[in-house]
Amino acid sequence: MSLLVGPALALTGCADGSSGADAPTASGPIRSAPTSRAAGTTTEPGATMSPEQPLAGRVIVIDPGHQLGNSSFHAEIDAPVEAGGFTKPCNTTGTSTDGGFPEATFAWEVARQLRRLLVADGARVELTRHSNSASAWGPCVDVRGRAGNPGAPGPTADLKISIHADGSYASGAHGFHVIAPTEVAPWTTDIAGPSLRLARVVRDSLVDHGFATSTYTATDGIALRGDLATLNLADIPTVLVELGNMRDAGDAATMTSAAGREDYASALASAVERFSAR
Repeated sequence: MSLLVGPALALTGCADGSSGADAPTASGPIRSAPTSRAAGTTTEPGATMSPEQPLAGRVIVIDPGHQLGNSSFHAEIDAPVEAGGFTKPCNTTGTSTDGGFPEATFAWEVARQLRRLLVADGARVELTRHSNSASAWGPCVDVRGRAGNPGAPGPTADLKISIHADGSYASGAHGFHVIAPTEVAPWTTDIAGPSLRLARVVRDSLVDHGFATSTYTATDGIALRGDLATLNLADIPTVLVELGNMRDAGDAATMTSAAGREDYASALASAVERFSAR
């Protein structure tokens, strides 16, 4: 992806592996994930369980990509962390629409709507960040990747969805794609299959809600990647979804509208219900 440089903000896209959800592999020693004012998880207790709540007893991790303040903490987000047998920068700044609406804000707003819907269905929901502050950064991608794992802080989750948006300048590039981990031994051998099934359910739910699959990357809306720490370090079914291309006028119009973000959240909530019912 291209690098957008403005007077107060440097935003890196997250499309096809050149940049985005995790930045390119970094050299240098592995550093433990730095403490962040936005690091850690926040828990939304599940609503009172009843037979009508399809997600009663389920634990879901939502990972809103990036953090609004990342661009002010370059040293912190550039520090290398474990990514599944190699290192990557702690985080990136994310992309934006041509009008300046940040990916971090889009991901945060969709995550908040999704949390509300899942809690109403009886789920216990954990977020990998608890703010969208211009004065905060992180958490790092290794922390995000391990969130919800057995033995990690907080309850073990049933699944995790990482929410992002892309920033491709390719002509006519629009639509969403869902990324599942490829088999990277020994990191993802146990979750590659379940994660691919989750990716298909998420893809189908987004299509059912009227969203188009990507015209410029992935195959029928699904891609497999082995270079993303968020996927490689997970021990539960996990996908990363690029909900659209922020550089496309049509996708951007949907992403910048409250109704559009509610539609994305509704599609993801339906996907969680479908996958959990299997």
